[in-house]
Amino acid sequence: MGKTLIIAEKPSVAQDIVRALTPQVGKFDKEADHFENDQYVVTSAVGHLVEIKAPEAYDVKRGKWSFAHLPVVPPHFDLAPIDKAKSRLSAVVKLVKRKDVTALINACDAGREGELIFRLIVQYADTGKTPLNKPIRRLWLQSMTASRSCAATSRCRAWPTPRAAAARPTGSSASTAPAR
Repeated sequence: MGKTLIIAEKPSVAQDIVRALTPQVGKFDKEADHFENDQYVVTSAVGHLVEIKAPEAYDVKRGKWSFAHLPVVPPHFDLAPIDKAKSRLSAVVKLVKRKDVTALINACDAGREGELIFRLIVQYADTGKTPLNKPIRRLWLQSMTASRSCAATSRCRAWPTPRAAAARPTGSSASTAPAR
């Protein structure tokens, strides 16, 4: 049976999820960059790990910024790791691409920014050579009590939804884009 990767936005939330799930699904082993048991792998993004490449990266002939060159709307938005978060991003992407991870759960903050953090990580991990094709569900937590967290984990809904699309930059070519 495959494992489910839960990606939280902050390390403290990942630890709270592990603490809440432990009585129901068993003890988690703490690894360097994640927690793991027979059913779940839990990690955190530590905020934004990926950013959209700057416009000059698309078209060098534009030169310096000026109002004459605006708006800059590239045909698609390439992603680049944020320098200070490269090691964390590579650890999370490695977990996303693991063969024994068969599903992803977005446990980032409930809002556009949390959704964007998760979606950009997944988009960055999906290199296109081997599409991820892993179902994505959304974990909505209002309380971090054990019973509420376990109940929320068992009721995760399939995602993408309009909110996932709203978090993504216009023109993004993410493979996880919802069907229109």
